[in-house]
Amino acid sequence: MQGKRILIVEDESSIVNVVSQALRRHGFEVSTVDNGDDALDMLYPVLPDLVLLDLMLPGMDGWEVCRRIRSAPESKGLPIIMMTARRDERDLVQGLGLGADDYIKKPFSLVELVARVKSLIRRTQMVQTEPTLSVGELEIDLEGQMARLAGEELSLSLTEYKLLRILAERPGQVVPRERLLSLIWGVYGGDTRTVDVHISRLRKKLTQAADDRAPAITALRGRGYRLTVEEHHENP
Repeated sequence: MQGKRILIVEDESSIVNVVSQALRRHGFEVSTVDNGDDALDMLYPVLPDLVLLDLMLPGMDGWEVCRRIRSAPESKGLPIIMMTARRDERDLVQGLGLGADDYIKKPFSLVELVARVKSLIRRTQMVQTEPTLSVGELEIDLEGQMARLAGEELSLSLTEYKLLRILAERPGQVVPRERLLSLIWGVYGGDTRTVDVHISRLRKKLTQAADDRAPAITALRGRGYRLTVEEHHENP
């Protein structure tokens, strides 16, 4: 991780100091800002490798910062980990719904935070070995980290893309929630509701773009998720 750039968007100086020191000890280059407007100004023209984004910021809050990052073509795939002291599950759903890739609650372990940062950066910059992956009318561009359904590009966050790819690599097979949690977030034995939130959003995007040959994500109670394609045959 030597030289990878992290932008910390946080208005509590004590948190900024300890997180910055921990990341620098692991070879990261760290920049910090204490408000949303300055965060957006610092993103361009050279994007960081990851953003640590507090939700409760003065002025523009973290949700709006995340929305704007995801709406800009040049930064839509930028990895984002949200940080918050709020305990309401609706905050988790809203943050992930806006496209955050991960979510960590304060107070958090520095060891866990650094591990999540490293895991997310590795996934983002993973070298692809095959150009495309196809399941029915779904085509996944592994090099470009994008997906098309019936020729139309799907608007996916990085985490949604990763989930779709993992399921598409195993068509018809059930992938346990715990396995998805470990593959995407690098977390073992954690709260699988994070997986469910992202799967729900991914399903909606597939449904909105779907035709009768589109793959479907189905849930098997107590087991996990699988990607299936229904075969449709015309009557003779």
